[in-house]
Amino acid sequence: MRHNYKGRKLGTDFAHTKAMKRSLVQALFLNDRIKTIESRAKEIRPDVDKIITWAKKGDLHSRRLAIAALGNDKELVREIFEKVEQGMFADRQGGYTRIMKLGNRKGDNAPMVIMELVTEPVAKKAEKPAAKKAAPKKVEAVEEPKAEVAAEAVEEKAE
Repeated sequence: MRHNYKGRKLGTDFAHTKAMKRSLVQALFLNDRIKTIESRAKEIRPDVDKIITWAKKGDLHSRRLAIAALGNDKELVREIFEKVEQGMFADRQGGYTRIMKLGNRKGDNAPMVIMELVTEPVAKKAEKPAAKKAAPKKVEAVEEPKAEVAAEAVEEKAE
């Protein structure tokens, strides 16, 4: 039974899966890009996002959590926190990794991908609420004469 173990097994026992994921996350942060199997890349994506979110907080507790997640590699954690402090992911609200499919591996036909950290700034969307604001003004202009007619009718009845 596999109680309280979430995620894919990746063809190994739990200890080996945990060690493999930790190794892949370390390699991704060291090299900014790794080539791996698609299922492994999808499995380490939440771990990478968690560590970057901790680095964005930047406090001591977050640093200790990152050290524990990366296997007592304090130098690597220091580098990650410095990159984030310099504004590498400052305006990005998640989605710190990108997975690009390469095709299948020749030997065992496994789907291969390149997983990399996204360093480009976030593109801001053009806002279009100006056109929507113009419509209510026309409605208000139509309603004003009705209010004046109603006020005149009330005055006539009062006389």
